[in-house]
Amino acid sequence: MKHIIILGDGMADEPIAALGGKTPLQYADTPYMDKLAAMGVTGLLKTVPKGFHPGSEVANMAVLGYDLNKVYEGRGVLEAASIGIDLQPGELALRCNLICIEGDLIKNHSSGHISTEEADELIRFLNEKLGSDRLKFYTGVSYRHLLVIKGGDKRLDCTPPHDIPLHPFRPALIKAEAPEAEETAALLNDLILRSQQILPGHPINQARIALGKDPANSIWPWSPGYRPAMETMQQMYGFGKGAVISAVDLIRGIGRYAGLEVIEVEGATGLYDTNYEGKADAAIEALKTNDFVYLHIEASDEAGHEGDVDLKIKTIEYLDRRAVKRVYEAVKDWDEPVAFGILPDHPTPCAIRTHTNAPIPFIIYKPGNTPDKVTCYDEFSAKEGGLGVLEGDQFIRELLR
Repeated sequence: MKHIIILGDGMADEPIAALGGKTPLQYADTPYMDKLAAMGVTGLLKTVPKGFHPGSEVANMAVLGYDLNKVYEGRGVLEAASIGIDLQPGELALRCNLICIEGDLIKNHSSGHISTEEADELIRFLNEKLGSDRLKFYTGVSYRHLLVIKGGDKRLDCTPPHDIPLHPFRPALIKAEAPEAEETAALLNDLILRSQQILPGHPINQARIALGKDPANSIWPWSPGYRPAMETMQQMYGFGKGAVISAVDLIRGIGRYAGLEVIEVEGATGLYDTNYEGKADAAIEALKTNDFVYLHIEASDEAGHEGDVDLKIKTIEYLDRRAVKRVYEAVKDWDEPVAFGILPDHPTPCAIRTHTNAPIPFIIYKPGNTPDKVTCYDEFSAKEGGLGVLEGDQFIRELLR
């Protein structure tokens, strides 16, 4: 049997009064996810272990069954792997957002979802003005970039910028968690403040302002770590080839460390306008030659961060109609059956515009299995699912069993 996980990042939410007390997942029209829930088994999965921040890196690694207490090294190292940076001993990697500051407030974590082409010019400018033999900026995708520091200390208290939209940035500047890390914290805070002096006048930002767009007028480093020691999924679970499909550097980085082939899809943006059909078709093709495929779609998470309820509903319906349906209809009659796992990684409630650590609803469908009594897919129906509440590697082992 082959296996595919289709993950709608941040898809879970909380009841919203404007939706009649329903969540976006309950409100959305999702006939194919409901169909798979009715044919399969459901439950809830704890994707954020005790003591961990509910970040996408934590939650996606948990979905794949990794023990975060053993392998977690932050988000930056995963994105480094995605863009081909081979971290050396003693090198500290941090995720480095290009953000928009308005006055003293973080207006948004994404500089209005700046394009990669614009961001690349700004990253090269930052290297010219702020880079050195010790530190370097690397271009990622859109607002998501990388900062590597030789000899940096990871014992830092860093706040993800998407956790504090419309909050003052100064109280959230980086703090050392050990005396030895004070030099690294001071270096990073100095970089933040210096970036705010030089970025606003760059022609890219001046052009964005003229068009009514948010400028990328500050950097924001966070999620520090060193190169992780991760087993591949093949070593952990004994299957053969696997692949990952995502528009997000973070997920591709997890995939590389997990031993999965990273498949690029033209038009994959990480937003609501992503190429759903192209990603679904790439997953179908990958299943022909791989035992396991991880199809990650980011759009619902970004809608949650924007607090846009209508857009979040639309992204969930797109996931169902343009990805889940397309994959299911293509593989349902294959000689070798395909098992489906469908879930988000964490909730991103529109009301608070950031992640929470609440357990998330999942579906496991295997052709020929005995279904439970759940007939639709949402956060509350899954509470009645036959698999109850899972944690650790229980979900992935149940899917692969």
